Amino acid sequence: MTGAVGRTGSRVRRRVELGLRRLRASALPIVQCAVAAGLALYVAGDLVGHARPFFAPIAAVISLGLTLNSRVRRAAELVVGVSLGVLVGDLLIAQIGSGVWQLALVVALAMAIAVFTDGGTLIVAQAGASAVLVTTLLPPGETGGIDRCVDALIGGAAGILIAALIPVNPIRIVHREARRALDELVAVLHDVAVALRENDRDAASAALDRSRDTQPMIDEMRAAVRSASEVASVSPLRRPRRRMLQRYRELAERTDYAVRNLRVLTRRALTAIEDGEPVPDGLADTLDELGTAVGALIGELGVDGDRERARGAIRDAAHRAAALAEDPGLPYGPSAAVLVAQVRSIAVDLLQATGLDRAQAQQALRETP
Repeated sequence: MTGAVGRTGSRVRRRVELGLRRLRASALPIVQCAVAAGLALYVAGDLVGHARPFFAPIAAVISLGLTLNSRVRRAAELVVGVSLGVLVGDLLIAQIGSGVWQLALVVALAMAIAVFTDGGTLIVAQAGASAVLVTTLLPPGETGGIDRCVDALIGGAAGILIAALIPVNPIRIVHREARRALDELVAVLHDVAVALRENDRDAASAALDRSRDTQPMIDEMRAAVRSASEVASVSPLRRPRRRMLQRYRELAERTDYAVRNLRVLTRRALTAIEDGEPVPDGLADTLDELGTAVGALIGELGVDGDRERARGAIRDAAHRAAALAEDPGLPYGPSAAVLVAQVRSIAVDLLQATGLDRAQAQQALRETP
């Protein structure tokens, strides 16, 4: 009984700790949304004089949200979607009246035009929602529709203004996503090394599945870089970080290539195990060494300078793999050559992630260790 109570208490503590971590991570975006909503309501209601400016604070909150992802685009899509829905609704309802089939027709037409025009999810959703409001709440011919377009513009502008004046730290968020993706790259390298060392088909298959699951992390890393660049472009306080963001942009690009090459390596490792092909004995250790090199790259994230420690470790792992392939001790099968070639390709990608261009990375691998 005591043990069950203790386990329950432990689960509750973990949930509370997880909730507090989420709250800390979202604290600034919550403040941004709250301030932007208040500002939008004040401008639309007190300064502009709209009687029911409910859409201004709604637009401000939607344009900001709790994430960094494409806030400027979200604000633009919001304004365009609302304006499109209001325009279609006002024009049609004034001619055909309101009712069930009129509502269906207006919503379908507004959303179809939105899809044809851009296809952005928020534009389409807001066009449909605004058409519904015009059809059901605003009598034809009143100025409510025009006021709501103005409110959407005020809310979107308020959101962008608050994002600029109270900006989140874009580097911190990008760093977190980059570390997450690179940690997974390290984990897959070590999993493949274990599979080769133990000649374990199931472990190799699991490593292949895991490597395929890394793409969403890469996509999130790219999205974080794009969103952080938006913050740096609209906020004067964050513009000095644009040089660092450019390095993260290159890191995201090269990490994507490295992960793609890792999938090829993992498939070939599985093939070698299934076909009983001999591979160099030290290849598993080399993959572990490459994983350690990626760990060094993780340790140098955010460093505004050359990543020499990571470069040296990546070079050493590639040279070691090349030396293993030249070992005349065993008649290695075709998989061995592919595995070594993929180690080299991953090394070139990672060297470019440290700031070298492709020619410099290839030259670094040609140099005698």
